[in-house]
Amino acid sequence: MILQLSRVKLIILTSLFLVFADNYRFFINVTKIYPISTSNMSFLLSIAVVFSCFLVLFFCLFNSRLTLKPVLIFSVLIAAFISYFANSYSTIIDDTMIQNVLETNAGESIDLISTKLLLYLFFLGILPATLIYKVRTPSQTIRRTILTTTATMSLSLLIIIIALLSFSKFYTSFFREHKPLRYYTNPTYAFYSAGKYIGNKFSSGEKQIKTIGLDAKKNESSQGRKLAIIVVGEAARADRFSLNGYEKETNPLLKEEDIINFSNMYSCGTTTAVSVPCMFSYLERKNYSDKKAKSTENILDVLARGGVHILWRDNNSSSKGVADRVRYENYRTPDNNKVCDGECRDMGMLGGLQEFINQQEQGDILIVLHQMGNHGPAYSKRYPQSFEKFKPVCETNQLEECRQEDIGNAYDNAILYTDYFLSQTIELLKKNDGKFQPALIYMSDHGESLGEGGLYLHGMPYFMAPDTQKHVGALMWFGQSSKQNINTERLKQVAGNDFSHDNLFHTLLGLMQIKTALYKEEKDILKSS
Repeated sequence: MILQLSRVKLIILTSLFLVFADNYRFFINVTKIYPISTSNMSFLLSIAVVFSCFLVLFFCLFNSRLTLKPVLIFSVLIAAFISYFANSYSTIIDDTMIQNVLETNAGESIDLISTKLLLYLFFLGILPATLIYKVRTPSQTIRRTILTTTATMSLSLLIIIIALLSFSKFYTSFFREHKPLRYYTNPTYAFYSAGKYIGNKFSSGEKQIKTIGLDAKKNESSQGRKLAIIVVGEAARADRFSLNGYEKETNPLLKEEDIINFSNMYSCGTTTAVSVPCMFSYLERKNYSDKKAKSTENILDVLARGGVHILWRDNNSSSKGVADRVRYENYRTPDNNKVCDGECRDMGMLGGLQEFINQQEQGDILIVLHQMGNHGPAYSKRYPQSFEKFKPVCETNQLEECRQEDIGNAYDNAILYTDYFLSQTIELLKKNDGKFQPALIYMSDHGESLGEGGLYLHGMPYFMAPDTQKHVGALMWFGQSSKQNINTERLKQVAGNDFSHDNLFHTLLGLMQIKTALYKEEKDILKSS
């Protein structure tokens, strides 16, 4: 039997399916603000009606024989994916998250695939998409299509207006006071965010890279060669460092070093795609945009212009454009990384690093090591088995199936491995103390949610993201030669002050003794008081 429906009926049924099958997380969040009760029930039902009518309006824009089914099929498939991540991790698909997804490599994406995701995709995506494909929609004249589409859109708009007016008291607070609720609407907010991302990506504007710091040069008073290593951490939240008072000993090696721990460091964003380019940019978080960052030089360009030898080694997805104009090495595969056991480890980035240092016979050196760190959700993959100190651990990427304690154990073991990686990096720097003035700066790109309040992973819009996604691990270490120029005792006294990724640009200029009009001493952590 072949099912036959008019295109308008197919639009209405698909809209109802999307609202009631793919918006569990949206309605759960709505009922947290407007609890199910006799006084709220009519309003809650009106939201479902308004949402359905809005989707009908949207799909009617594509009501033609050639476009309707592809749009409906695409919508249910995308909604199935979004529904899984919203229900499992409370993920919001905004333009930043879309950018993060598009810039994530295949290896990281595999960690997100699970049986549950495939079931979501089959029952909420492939199955309804197949039904939409098989439905016969009788042909009709263009005139008839225009009339039925206009009538449907008019009726939908009328219903929306009536609902808004009937429950104006509720909708006033819904739109003005509870804007984040709309971020969970599926798939409408994702479509809006995709349009915003595409608009920002391809909008007309400056195509040439804007140069900055053209006056950059080595400070005449600088003495001795500088050797600095910046370790860009991944998803390492501050409250999981025992250096910050965490009850588990996650930093047993670092606590034995003369490190300076910055307990109140905050990230520029909640995703790698934003935080990494932002932390190396002079724009600062309040002025940052992906378009500006990609069309403007960053601190590495300025330092290189000042005569510093730059090397970026990456064991994460990429440098997000930061290292486009400096020497870049990919350590995500065994081609370069010799410490791989199913996954290439951060430790592999130290291999051959001394040889690189030795090759630079003159001038200062800055090395950036971009970690895999605590990249989720498969935290148990982020460290060798020998570092599984805290047990039992969550061994699946379906975090909602694990106890919060087990998720935390796997995450903490990854922090423990970062502790080892940083201690070995310090050992390398110690070997160069005297010939150079060595320094280590560690900053994580963003934090991570581990089930608190039903949230997992990261990527929430910054203004509504929990502290766990913004408050990051950060520390510094200086060799004995460096302490001739840096008052580490005074620095320890201010290490508890509030700092952010905004400080890195100016701190690196001060550390490497590069003179430029861009430098702001009050934002240099080394000059803080």
